[in-house]
Amino acid sequence: MPTRRHFLQSAAAALPLSAAQTTRSANDRIQIATIGLGGMGTGDTQSSLANGAKLVAVADIYQGRLTRARESFGNDVAITRDYREVLARKDVDAVIISTPDHWHARIATEAMQAGKDVYVEKPMVQKLDDGLPLAEVAKATGRILQVGSQRVSSVVYKKAQMLLESGAIGELNMVEAWWDRNSAIGAWQYSIPTDATPENIDWDRFIGAAPKRAFEPTRLFRWRNYQDYGTGVAGDLFVHLFSGMHFITGAIGPERVYATGGLRYWKDGRDVPDVMLGVYDYPSRGKMPAFNLALRVNFVNGAGETSGFRFVGSEGIMTVDNGVTVSKQPRESEPGYTVDQFPKAVQDQYLKEYYAKYPRQNPTADAMRPANQEKYLPPPGYSDHMDHHRNFLEAVRSRKPVTEDALFGIRAAGPALLSNMSIFNKRPYNWNPEAVKIAG
Repeated sequence: MPTRRHFLQSAAAALPLSAAQTTRSANDRIQIATIGLGGMGTGDTQSSLANGAKLVAVADIYQGRLTRARESFGNDVAITRDYREVLARKDVDAVIISTPDHWHARIATEAMQAGKDVYVEKPMVQKLDDGLPLAEVAKATGRILQVGSQRVSSVVYKKAQMLLESGAIGELNMVEAWWDRNSAIGAWQYSIPTDATPENIDWDRFIGAAPKRAFEPTRLFRWRNYQDYGTGVAGDLFVHLFSGMHFITGAIGPERVYATGGLRYWKDGRDVPDVMLGVYDYPSRGKMPAFNLALRVNFVNGAGETSGFRFVGSEGIMTVDNGVTVSKQPRESEPGYTVDQFPKAVQDQYLKEYYAKYPRQNPTADAMRPANQEKYLPPPGYSDHMDHHRNFLEAVRSRKPVTEDALFGIRAAGPALLSNMSIFNKRPYNWNPEAVKIAG
């Protein structure tokens, strides 16, 4: 099938990184602190620094990460095991919260009340009931809160949004999304440091409001595997898919949620599934018709890691992965017929009338119908993480709203958390996306 390729561009991506940094004046530099310097916390910090921010402090409950913070970012970075010391600092404009999920709501609330803007990793909250109160704190304090699902800042997803709005695939009726993995690290079996001792870890602070347990470092360094601290497949990956899909379609959430799955392979003590599927009914909203969504995450995919979307419309399919592809197959110009079950005389009469309306045509090369495919790709080296942090820092500076604010965040996290409730309670849930609460 012939494919036409187009290369997307963003204003920031058009500049070399060093040039993008030098456009910021020295007295306009935003000073940040990171709370939780694990894998995502480190990546988030690096993206913010690459966009011109300055790191002044790091909080983490594991002493090894504090040591690593100074190795990576300099000895002038203040370090502490108590995040409250970071929030008390007058030189911190904004914080990155990359802790386990069960700390997101509390630290984000306290940070905004302390006058800090907040970049909080997804999912925005671990518990459904914490979502709207956190949004209310953001509104009351006037602080910027951005959730860390970078797809809403991606030029790829913006292009998909534009194509869908323009009618490129006709009327949307179904969306399929998936994220499959087949590796130990992909299944959250992260490395446990050799110095993971009670002396080097503030265990009580890690536990927080979660059920009390004896010291067990696996629970800290592989916290996504446990319901006490994380949100499993749904909170780690479903929420990314919800965020991206909501951005592209303008949807704010489903009205019905059902999920299933189980623990099929990674039986390492975790209490969350490694295979999970969800189906969701989305109501019509504005110009967008009602449609169905199917999500899949599989940590036992023997073919390796894949992730993407298929937006299925009446006139074509739009695939979103590392780029956007619109594929169209023209419909047959004739309706066709099914007359074999009719009496012979009726068949003859039907076909006579049919071919009078749709004359037979001999196949020719000129008459072959073209299949159409358009592919849109970002520039080499493009990073939506960079754009997402750039957008956050610009909002901190300008005080203009971000796309993925607290309300967007809970509307993406809500159906993900409901998916967990559905699979554990073995029942569907009705959801009110306007009011952001369980319906019925």
